[in-house]
Amino acid sequence: MRTVNAWAATSATEPLSATTIDRRDVGENDVLIEIAYAGICHSDIHTARSEWGEAPYPLVVGHEIAGTVTEVGSGVTQHAVGDRVGVGCMVNSCRECDACKAGKEQYCTQQIGTYGMTDRDGSITQGGYSTHIVVDADFTLKIPEGVGLDVAAPLLCAGVTTWSPLRRFGVGEGSKVAVVGLGGLGHMGVQLAVAMGAEVTVLSQSLKKQEDGIALGATDYRATSDESTFEDLQGTFDLIINTVSANLPIHEYMALLGVEGTLVNVGAPVEPFTVPAFSLIGGGKSLAGSMIGGIPETQEMLDFCAEKGIGSKIEIIPAEKVNEAWDRVVNSDVRYRFVIDAATI
Repeated sequence: MRTVNAWAATSATEPLSATTIDRRDVGENDVLIEIAYAGICHSDIHTARSEWGEAPYPLVVGHEIAGTVTEVGSGVTQHAVGDRVGVGCMVNSCRECDACKAGKEQYCTQQIGTYGMTDRDGSITQGGYSTHIVVDADFTLKIPEGVGLDVAAPLLCAGVTTWSPLRRFGVGEGSKVAVVGLGGLGHMGVQLAVAMGAEVTVLSQSLKKQEDGIALGATDYRATSDESTFEDLQGTFDLIINTVSANLPIHEYMALLGVEGTLVNVGAPVEPFTVPAFSLIGGGKSLAGSMIGGIPETQEMLDFCAEKGIGSKIEIIPAEKVNEAWDRVVNSDVRYRFVIDAATI
């Protein structure tokens, strides 16, 4: 075991505070990573504040991790000391189910999350708001040289969460894609879809980020608070990616799809939404869901981002400002991802 510095939640209501945690010894198929940067995802906040169920305190969150390998287990062949690597939302799975065999470990019923879940040794997994982490080599991603570690960290969640449905639904040259919301997820969805060759429209509550959306490559930016948006764009899109966690009038968004179009939800609203059957039947439309991405497609996404020069738009903060950053995330006051400099932990 080794003791490392971290920032942890001690209850649902107390601010995060500096502490130390134990990391397991490096096993045969493990790598020890010195963390350089850890992205702040809204999921971290939901989890630490027990908004998705009671969290196991004390808890270190963070599943957008980028750093350097400093030690490898005796059986590790795919990573070496000095490699630039990343860790996303998972650190293990059963390896035997159909989902795992298909490279879709995120849908394994025995998937082990990067924080707040029971690990293979019975301990609770602790995430990336720390200086070091020990991870199974098979769940450690290679970060190509073409992407900085700081802008790569959010790709491990926000990047692959939007990449996965874009790939699944065949987005390419000539595709018409709408991205609902221009936040941490949405700004990655726009960049990736544009790089795939799609014509991209941002659908946002207001036009306050319009300049940003166009700069990211969107060809159109519409306010959903304007009723004319839903009239003008009816029947337009092949794919709509909904990145927001608000309870939207889904039937209005379904009407924006063309024949056999799909609305895929990656946001996670707390309340259920209603979908009239004829919103689906008329036009043969589909409503789908998508959750992060498997290990193979996460690596594919990282390689694509390196090739196309894509990274998250970030604001780097020292660890002591993490509570302030969380408040700003809740208030949608970030463009577009906070990233903790782990050297300050």
